[in-house]
Amino acid sequence: MPKGSLLLIDDEDRLRQVLARVLELEGYTVVQAPDAARGLAWLAEHGAEVDAILSDVKLPDGHGVALLPRYRAAAPGAEVVLLTAYGNVPDSVRAMKAGAFDYLTKGDSDDQLLVVVERAVEKARLQRRVTELEARASAQLGGGLAALVGESKALTQAKALVEQVAPTDATVLLTGETGAGKELFAQAVHQASGRRGRAFVAVNCSAFPKELLESELFGYRKGAFTGALADKKGLFDEANGGTLFLDEVGELAPEAQAKLLRVLESQTFTRLGDTKLTTVNVRLVAATNRDLKAEADAGRFRPDLYYRLSVFTITVPPLRARPADVPALARHFLRTFATKLKKELPGLTDECLQRLSRYPWPGNVRELKNVLERAAILAPAGAPLTPDALPPEFQVDPAAPAAHLFQPPGADPALDRTLRAVEARHIRAVLTEVHGNKTEAARQLGIGLTTLYRKVQEYGLEG
Repeated sequence: MPKGSLLLIDDEDRLRQVLARVLELEGYTVVQAPDAARGLAWLAEHGAEVDAILSDVKLPDGHGVALLPRYRAAAPGAEVVLLTAYGNVPDSVRAMKAGAFDYLTKGDSDDQLLVVVERAVEKARLQRRVTELEARASAQLGGGLAALVGESKALTQAKALVEQVAPTDATVLLTGETGAGKELFAQAVHQASGRRGRAFVAVNCSAFPKELLESELFGYRKGAFTGALADKKGLFDEANGGTLFLDEVGELAPEAQAKLLRVLESQTFTRLGDTKLTTVNVRLVAATNRDLKAEADAGRFRPDLYYRLSVFTITVPPLRARPADVPALARHFLRTFATKLKKELPGLTDECLQRLSRYPWPGNVRELKNVLERAAILAPAGAPLTPDALPPEFQVDPAAPAAHLFQPPGADPALDRTLRAVEARHIRAVLTEVHGNKTEAARQLGIGLTTLYRKVQEYGLEG
């Protein structure tokens, strides 16, 4: 099997043939073209098949940097490497900014060329694979709103709001508890919008130390700080033309809040260590499990940013507010994990569905998904899922009142059942299960490590 498919465009016949031979000996399939016109004509028919384009900068019918957009349009899945006999810094900078994978001086080193070509082909094939998987997943789910499984009144009302706001470019703020599915709603907004063919970039603001998050969002120039050895694009650059999803937006440091406000107002920002403005076209969807209005009133969050983020707010309902959706979600997750495990799991028994429906789900949809993954692993193949495959907290009388299901064995019936108390008990139970390993606890709970530390302190769970 060939290592990759290449198009080599160069008007110097002898050099082109030598380069082609070197690449063919390494296992690549190489198509040659003596000028841009014939190269583009070949791409018009075979653009979807090529992994990388190697183009001379000075061609008789065009300059390589100026031709970059035409190469990328003709072969969207291919990486472009520009070759020149006389390298110069301005051209290399222009080439990289225009989207070239690399910019090489011809004749310097065959080894260097082979390394760059291998990396370019690897990146192209990986991106193609990701695109195929995304398309397959979208087809399986029906895309966008169809991925929001359930028909309850609470979910239907939230989905209707997604339908209304998605075609616009309005900023969306998703509020709701941890694990309720806010990222899935953000993806639905993106998929139902005119930006669905462009990038959807998601970042959990609580997953980064506050001093690093700003550089992740906005990027930096070489030398901006110790360790900045090269220019780095930020997530706003990566999401240009598409949608950026900021989860746990309430965790942003004040400095990052100020820059985010500027981006929302002007679609411009300045990279760390840079003096020039960068312009982007990004639709922002943010999410939080905090009361941002209260945070703003208390001075912990910029009020002007809060009002800019909350142009259109959608509250994602917790799973306990839509128990009618539990059976459909359970079947959906079981099918997903049965396929993943290559295991025949025809469904769930009525008793199993009854116990799942009675549970209050303090961890919301994420917790249900985790429960079904565990059950799919434990359940025998070929038979419906029974309560025996469920965790210990489900091994109770199915007629038991739902309010008692989350109480630990032997608990006082008058146990505090407020959401705050249930969340505290759940976090304590997970911490106990992982022997106090907060990193693992945060992963299982589906929250950022800083969020976990804050909740541990807030609920007095230390010791």
